[in-house]
Amino acid sequence: MSGKMIGTRADYRWFVTMDTRWMDNDVYRHVNNVQYYSFFDTAVARFLLEAGMFGEGTLDLDSVPSVGLVVETQCRYHAPLAFPDRVAVGLRLGRLGTSSVRYEIGVFRNEEDRACAEGHFVHVYVDRREQSRTVPVPGRLREALARHLQG
Repeated sequence: MSGKMIGTRADYRWFVTMDTRWMDNDVYRHVNNVQYYSFFDTAVARFLLEAGMFGEGTLDLDSVPSVGLVVETQCRYHAPLAFPDRVAVGLRLGRLGTSSVRYEIGVFRNEEDRACAEGHFVHVYVDRREQSRTVPVPGRLREALARHLQG
């Protein structure tokens, strides 16, 4: 753990709530580290779904011209989660580039105000068919990011 301050709910702009599952616990009786990346991925995907980035309220990736590929993730752990905790995952915009978005993410246990984990998740937008040519972040997403995630 670094010397950085631990984030609070007020530091994040958009939230989704999830439940831990019995199978998320490991032999140490807390949620295994790999599950936090699943929380990150699910929160970003839910945000994108609500922003209409996968078609109209569906996961129709064949209908979109570009997709965001994960190129970097990172997580700092501050306190453990364990089943049957409820998890609130908060997002904020870390950086918006020409073809990339850095989401900053806070994971909160039950009703606690301080994050039990924090990290980031970077998407680079590419042509859906080629997936090797970067393209600009879609305008619809830029609007959603400005509306929901910017401080």
